[in-house]
Amino acid sequence: MDSRRRTVAELVVGRWGDHRPGLWFEGREFTHHEVAAGAAARAALLADLLPGPGAHIGVLLDNTPEYPMWLSAAALARAAVAGINPTRRGPELARDILHTECRLLITEPAQLPLLRGLDLPGVRLLVTGSEEYDSLLAPYAGAEPDASRAAPEDRLLLYFTSGSTGAPKAALCSQGRLAAAGRSLADQFRLGPDGVHYVCMPMFHGNAVIADWAPALATGAGVALRRRFSASGFLADVRAYRATYFTYVGRAIQYVLATEPREDDRDNPLRLGFGTEAGAVDAAAFERRFGVRLVEGYGSSEGGAAIQWAPGTPRGAVGRAGPGLVVLDQETGRERPPARFDAAGRLLNGDEAIGELVNRAPNPFEGYWRNPEADAERRRDGWYWTGDLFYRDADGYLYFAGRTDDRLRVDSENLAAAMIENILARYEGAEAVAVYAVPDPVTGDQVMATIAGTFDPVAFAAFLAAQPDLGTKMAPRYVRVVDHMPVTATNKINRAQLRKEGLNCTDPIWTRENAEGPFAPTKGPSPVRRQGLEPRTR
Repeated sequence: MDSRRRTVAELVVGRWGDHRPGLWFEGREFTHHEVAAGAAARAALLADLLPGPGAHIGVLLDNTPEYPMWLSAAALARAAVAGINPTRRGPELARDILHTECRLLITEPAQLPLLRGLDLPGVRLLVTGSEEYDSLLAPYAGAEPDASRAAPEDRLLLYFTSGSTGAPKAALCSQGRLAAAGRSLADQFRLGPDGVHYVCMPMFHGNAVIADWAPALATGAGVALRRRFSASGFLADVRAYRATYFTYVGRAIQYVLATEPREDDRDNPLRLGFGTEAGAVDAAAFERRFGVRLVEGYGSSEGGAAIQWAPGTPRGAVGRAGPGLVVLDQETGRERPPARFDAAGRLLNGDEAIGELVNRAPNPFEGYWRNPEADAERRRDGWYWTGDLFYRDADGYLYFAGRTDDRLRVDSENLAAAMIENILARYEGAEAVAVYAVPDPVTGDQVMATIAGTFDPVAFAAFLAAQPDLGTKMAPRYVRVVDHMPVTATNKINRAQLRKEGLNCTDPIWTRENAEGPFAPTKGPSPVRRQGLEPRTR
């Protein structure tokens, strides 16, 4: 392989003249050449509308063919795409568009109600699928893609990170970094041109673009698009498109597992799923049911740190620490001691072993758009601080323990919410669990858990008492029982919303006064609720 840095524009040009099927969407099929031609036409239009390199365009679309075509067009035109989250509303949505200085916003008729009444000065709207849009694009139908002017350092993506506090930050990604990430994942998982990548996660998020679309572009694999994720439609899509690879985030795997099992579930072409937050229990259940291995990976969306899974990685671990990756005490900057486990693999010294994952080696972090405070938070002492909690075993394998925002301090003891969630997930009735802090009336925090599933207060108290690795400070004082676990647009549990609501909600909340006492109802109409696991739609 050529050792020089590649650009996404070069990868797009590489598909010109490739007449194999390359893109599928809702019964329509495009060849690789047709996709490249569509990108070239949009790049030519873009060059006339916004002359010169460096322009920003917003894309407010579901996963339609327009999305990858505009990503490719931006690469050819040396412009950058800001992925706009369609679950944002009103001033927050306008803020995202204006903060990233988008001069052009690509959208579709279904999204227009979101824009109604918003003040977007200097932003031109292009509505895909409209007669005006088709007429505007028609004169450029004969354009050919040209990558000669694109450079690896050209900014290509501005994608918002889902921060738990404050406005989302727009992380930057260059053409060179995206092309390299696609090639690296393709090599790691031995992905090739014969594969079909199923893109069912939203393309405004880094997961779908960096971990799914980019490897397909790097290898010449096909791409099958799902407008929005659907658990009930997952297996049918996989079979219809002959999909071999997919990515996921958040609770997507759990939603698929909640669908009705069938005897022929293992009759599917999938070879691999790659993502985060499935959890060891659900990953094992997915492989048993569908015969497909899930690889849990870790890579900060900003590009500052990554951990690669490899054969031999212990159960529950993400992978071995590469050069420069250390787990540090957030206050002292000292390295945390290795984790110790009991015979059952339970963590014994979480309070001293858990710290923030830091990359002390050179890394491709490219910063945030116009946010020096966020840049400084990530770049401290010349190192990249991920904002994620981990612990490391004696052999150098790293285990995810949650976000730094998910730390709790109970009776002067620091706890990681993810560690408590892993324990509570063993409860037979729990189909989804979130653990977070609520203020203690005197000082510090109290532990609150939200459980979606079947909840029996007596059985749950007995379950907690039987867990040998659940310390008395870790046991939840409050349990909220919900029909639907609130999730973000990327199907991650919306812990920020749960923290904000605290005890002020209409769902049943059960409370106990001490770690050995019974749970008593404190709010809500019913002690037993059942979760429907198909995610809510807009």
